[in-house]
Amino acid sequence: MLIALALIVLAGMAYIRLSPNDPARWHVDPISDGVAGLHNGFLLRPDQGDAVAPVFSEPVGDLAKAINSVALAQPRTQLFAGSVATGWMTYITRSRLMGFPDFTSVKVIAAPGGSTFAAFARARFGSSDLGVNKERLDTWLTALGAH
Repeated sequence: MLIALALIVLAGMAYIRLSPNDPARWHVDPISDGVAGLHNGFLLRPDQGDAVAPVFSEPVGDLAKAINSVALAQPRTQLFAGSVATGWMTYITRSRLMGFPDFTSVKVIAAPGGSTFAAFARARFGSSDLGVNKERLDTWLTALGAH
């Protein structure tokens, strides 16, 4: 019985870590496709999100580079789709123990006085993210000097 349970747990872990992630599904435009109020995600947008994105004095290209640097400095995070050159990137961040994937789609846009961005961070699995996606975006904002 214990061996069967261990095999089920291992199979679940393998599924979570090895399931293919389709860029067509997860690389979304956070401005038009982001959803506010999710239990397993968080939406930062210039308006109508879970929080309002600040305006930065940097031009769009420089802010995109800064966001990319901040994102890639986070543990277990890598660029999943998109590019800094387009200002539209999606990152995958995996949880430490089980490797649950979270996706954060970012789009940098021009704003009066500089630039801003929208970010839609959400979990692939589960109905709750226990606040980790909001925490991730708060960490990014702090690193970008917005707090």
